[in-house]
Amino acid sequence: MTELSKRRLKMWIRMLGVTRSAEGSLREFLRVNHDTTLPRFDVLAALYRRRDGVTMTELSRMLLVSNGNATAVVDRLEKDGLVARRPSETDRRTVFVALTPDGLAQFEGLASEHEAEVNKLFAGLSEADLEALTEILKRMGKQ
Repeated sequence: MTELSKRRLKMWIRMLGVTRSAEGSLREFLRVNHDTTLPRFDVLAALYRRRDGVTMTELSRMLLVSNGNATAVVDRLEKDGLVARRPSETDRRTVFVALTPDGLAQFEGLASEHEAEVNKLFAGLSEADLEALTEILKRMGKQ
């Protein structure tokens, strides 16, 4: 192993640590302040981006989770009146899911507070830090 290789490994471990710490803080914030979970927030966010609705397969792909995991979260959100399912007009095996008006309203409130919490978590980063990190992460994503 080269010195550069070891440094890359340490960087990876630090990146994982920061990600896990931030995710843990956000999970706790959502649980304590909004009695919800990060998976529920993620589903609402994905459906917010696609207001016309998505298939369950598209949703699981967007969230990088199994169809079963997505279905379990959607079941609970549907029970709470935040999302609605509708069958496809062209393929009876396909079901679309979309936010309800209540789901849209709840997500917009959550999203604003979520953004504020993320802002607090990374308040120690300057604008220059953010520019540098963003550029580095973009480069890494192209590999």
